[in-house]
Amino acid sequence: MDKSELTKKIKGKAVELGFPLVGVTTADPPDHLDFFQTWLDSGYNASMDWINTERSLERRSDPLKILPECQTILVLACPYPAPRGNVKGGNIASYALNQDYHAELEKRLNELMKTIEDWFGNPVPNRWYVDSGPVLEKELAMRAGLGWIGKNTTLINREHGSYFFLSEILLGLELIPDPPITETYCGSCTRCLDTCPTGALKEPYTLDANRCISYLTIEHRDEIPLKLRSRMGDWIFGCDICQIVCPWNKPGQEAPDILEDFQPREELMDIDLTQELGLSQEEFSARFKGSPIKRAKRRGYLRNVALALGNRGDEDALPALEKALGDQEALVREAAVWAVGYINEHTSS
Repeated sequence: MDKSELTKKIKGKAVELGFPLVGVTTADPPDHLDFFQTWLDSGYNASMDWINTERSLERRSDPLKILPECQTILVLACPYPAPRGNVKGGNIASYALNQDYHAELEKRLNELMKTIEDWFGNPVPNRWYVDSGPVLEKELAMRAGLGWIGKNTTLINREHGSYFFLSEILLGLELIPDPPITETYCGSCTRCLDTCPTGALKEPYTLDANRCISYLTIEHRDEIPLKLRSRMGDWIFGCDICQIVCPWNKPGQEAPDILEDFQPREELMDIDLTQELGLSQEEFSARFKGSPIKRAKRRGYLRNVALALGNRGDEDALPALEKALGDQEALVREAAVWAVGYINEHTSS
């Protein structure tokens, strides 16, 4: 089949597998590598040193360093539900309210590649990633016509907003590339910068992970800096604030084709934080099996829960927090000490 027909067939199969947005770009080196290097030199990757290795940087500089046979890069987007308010529970980033997207999307990318190879009757050189590979995936998505990088550093699509996961397939086939997005459509809007409670958005298009609630509640393994704790609100895993306030994410509007595995689990929509603080290791592992939340580990998750209870300032939480002062993990004990002190200070004044 010719390139046009093959491109159309691959896109159709991708949509069928749960990727309503799919675009094609070339295997050219990225244009924004210098910007990325400046971001690293500023220390904005925090403790995520795996981003800044020599091997990682070399591979990010040219797709052919990853797959020498690469002729085309497919960029695919899969939507997840927009954030929904919790009643009792602490806030959890919307993407994390059900199954871990990595495993689900990897399964679908594998099926897409199997289909393509079945069409040819032989192996096709490929390498695919779900938010984990040494590629500048948002630049690739812009080049493939999926959207633009917003001031909050997320990829934004005019119809779908920014609530979607990105995946990429480096492919040893020549397809017809899509027209790139060369403009940004944020205009003069600065809602994301103005609303970020910790000041993580240092300037448009620049995120300092050291101050980002998502980083602090997920990737950061130590105590949360004192100066940031009271600004974190009741986020216990991730943060959606800079997306919630974005005008391109319209309240009440949700993609009609969200996979069942990404629909929110009801028990995570109404968490009782005081009960959550008492989770044993076994209970934590069972509760979050297959969930992104497991990445924070029990000690990080309960650290976040304790800080959220402190920020809520509810005196009814004091018995649970005082019990946590004897937790097996020093990280949890220290967070509980802060929360008890914060509640007492703000209820006595």
